[in-house]
Amino acid sequence: MTAPRSVKAVALVAAALMLLVLGAALRPLFAPENHTQRAVLSETEIGLVHDMAAHHQQALFILARLSPDVDPAVTRLAQQIDDVQRTEIGVMLGWLRLAGVPPNSRTPMAWMEASPSGASDSRHHPATLDTETDSMPGMATTEELEKLSSARGLDAEVLFLQLMERHHRGGIAMAQAADALLESGPVKQSARDMINTQSQESGLMTLMLEQRGAQPLH
Repeated sequence: MTAPRSVKAVALVAAALMLLVLGAALRPLFAPENHTQRAVLSETEIGLVHDMAAHHQQALFILARLSPDVDPAVTRLAQQIDDVQRTEIGVMLGWLRLAGVPPNSRTPMAWMEASPSGASDSRHHPATLDTETDSMPGMATTEELEKLSSARGLDAEVLFLQLMERHHRGGIAMAQAADALLESGPVKQSARDMINTQSQESGLMTLMLEQRGAQPLH
């Protein structure tokens, strides 16, 4: 009597397991699960990353045009900025690849139009480098870049510090707008890090300009 009962119990367990497996397989057909997932990057995040990467690229253009005969203190600052911004560009391009988004924006600064009142007051800076970045704050013009390329010594130091300090102020304005628009996440944290880093560097460049009898650009 014991053996038949044991066989019957095993059969019942097997049947129960079969029903569980079958139910799991059929569940999507009768009660589809919600597969909606949060996008890797929001539209605001994509806009900021696109534009900040392009903004950083121009910083590299400015750095590349600095004469090698300038004060070593200026050279060290330039190298520091170069290292930081190259790293940040790599991170931002990585985010875009992860999100499956092309690296170039078709509508620069469109994300900033939704910025809270006052967050974009600093947008109005000279910006005529090209048609894709001409609405970004703090951008240097082609004429300014060419002038920096030919400057030497003290003149190169002053112009470099002026262009980069203004460029940083533009980047800070963009990062502040993003910080105000985004609730949380790594892009918001990155924007805050940029605000802190570039604010410190901007202050240092202002001091270095004063030491050379010059003032930041407006």
